[in-house]
Amino acid sequence: MQDRSRTKRPRDVNQLAKFIVDLVTSEDKPDEAVPDAPSEKNPNAVALGRLGGLKGGKARAEKMTPEERSAVAKRAAAKRWSKAT
Repeated sequence: MQDRSRTKRPRDVNQLAKFIVDLVTSEDKPDEAVPDAPSEKNPNAVALGRLGGLKGGKARAEKMTPEERSAVAKRAAAKRWSKAT
């Protein structure tokens, strides 16, 4: 069962009121708003995806010149620092 405090709250006032009442009066009832969990993933596909993900960044960095890596790092840092905190 999913933690009810982490579920997305409805925007509509009436739905929000019902959500709060259900939250307060529930006794570990399954959450009806949460859809069923997706089916199991294919483990072979997961392994292939992970394999590509593990070597992707390293392979890309090896192909780049030091100047290109520096430019990418500067853009990434600028993007991180430009976000509102």
